[in-house]
Amino acid sequence: PLAGEAAGRGRLQRFMEGRIGDYASRRDEPAVNGTSRLSSFLRFGLLSPRTCAEAAMEVAAAFPGRAVGAWKWIDELIWREFYSAILEEHPHVLVRSFRPEYQAVRWDDDEDRFRAWCEGRTGYPFVDAAMRQLAIEGWMHNRARMVVASFLTKDLLLDWRWGERFFMQRLIDADPASNNGGWQWSASTGTDAQPYFRIFNPVAQGERFDPGGRYVRRFVPELRRISDRHVHRPWESPRPPSGYPAPIVEHAHQRQLALARYQAARRKAPRR
Repeated sequence: PLAGEAAGRGRLQRFMEGRIGDYASRRDEPAVNGTSRLSSFLRFGLLSPRTCAEAAMEVAAAFPGRAVGAWKWIDELIWREFYSAILEEHPHVLVRSFRPEYQAVRWDDDEDRFRAWCEGRTGYPFVDAAMRQLAIEGWMHNRARMVVASFLTKDLLLDWRWGERFFMQRLIDADPASNNGGWQWSASTGTDAQPYFRIFNPVAQGERFDPGGRYVRRFVPELRRISDRHVHRPWESPRPPSGYPAPIVEHAHQRQLALARYQAARRKAPRR
C-alpha cells in the first residue's frame, strides 16, 4: 500500500534498516533517495514523532555505524515539533512575521515573476527543477525547498506568504506549522538566529548539491543534453538551449536590493 499506517510503518522500518546510516551525509542531495519520505505520514498522524524518534534511538544504540545519521534525523524531527510549538504559542505567525522588525520589509507585487517561479520558468535550473518536482510529485526535497524559498523572497523580492500559500496548496505533506516555519526561516523573518543576509545563491547551491546535474536533468528535460559544466548556468554555454528561458533576474544585483530592503526595515523598527 502507498498510504495508511501500515505503509508508514513499513517505510519507517526500511529507512531504519538502510538509508538512515547515510542520512547525515546524503540528505542534502536531491538526486539521491537519501531522506525518509515520511513527512506525509507524520502530517496526517499515520506515524507519530515519538514512534519515529524511538525507532531511530534504537538504531543508534544497536548499530553504532548508523548513529550519526539516526541522531541527525532526530534533529529534523525536533525542528518539526519546534515549529508546532511556535505556532501554538504565537499563532500570529500565520499572517505576520515572527520578528516584528521585518514586518516592514518592502516586497514587490509582480505576478508575472511569481507565475514564472510557480511554473519552474525562472532560468535558474536548480530552482526550476524543484518547482517542477513539486508540480509532478506533490513533494519537494528539503534542500530544494530552502533554495526556492530563498529565491522567491530574496531574488524575486516577493512576499514569503505568497510562497507559503502556494506550498500549502500543492504539497502532499503540507503542514501549517512546518510550512510557515520553513518559509519564515528562509525569509529571515522567523525564529532562526541566522541574520537576514543569509541569501542562497541558486547556482552555487545547485553546483554543490547536484554537481552532475542529475536532479536538474530529471525535471528539466530542456537541459538533458547540456554539459555538466553548464547544467547549472546554461546561459554561459556556447549553445544555450533554445527552449529554456534566460535568468529572470541577476542574482548578485537582487542580493544587494534584498540587503538594502532588510536594512531599511530594521531602521524603521522601534528600538527595544
